[in-house]
Amino acid sequence: MNPYLKIVILSLLPISELRGSIPVGLTSGLSIIVVYPIAVLCNLLVFPIFYLFLSTLHHQLLRFNFYRKSFEAFLERTRRRTKPKIEKYGYLGLTLFVAIPLPVTGAYTGTLAAWFFKMNKRNSFFAVLLGVIIAGIIVSLVSILGIHIFDIFIKESG
Repeated sequence: MNPYLKIVILSLLPISELRGSIPVGLTSGLSIIVVYPIAVLCNLLVFPIFYLFLSTLHHQLLRFNFYRKSFEAFLERTRRRTKPKIEKYGYLGLTLFVAIPLPVTGAYTGTLAAWFFKMNKRNSFFAVLLGVIIAGIIVSLVSILGIHIFDIFIKESG
């Protein structure tokens, strides 16, 4: 598969987002100068797409038991994890939550939190944008360092 397409797909997927797309792009031999902007822009597309889904199609899907139960569980977990940060720091808390590149802390969860807490859409977008940029920088630095250490280890053992 084309490495650029891998970056796009992984950046849009809820589990991988930037945490998956940047390392895959770098290990495919692409430069961080190419990988980072593609990953960040594609991951940022999550906000308008997911927000639109939550505002439209989501209401129709609530009729299905499996969807409703899964969504309620995800929403409750998101609410518990984000409420203290958002109540204390507002949009900065949303940014910090998205910026931490750990599982279930990316653009999807940040968008869901903004939607659930009825935060201003425009301000939430910019909070998620900043969080995605910061997460992208962190993942990039960790990935580059990890690849560099791995290269040193391979050269010394070979």
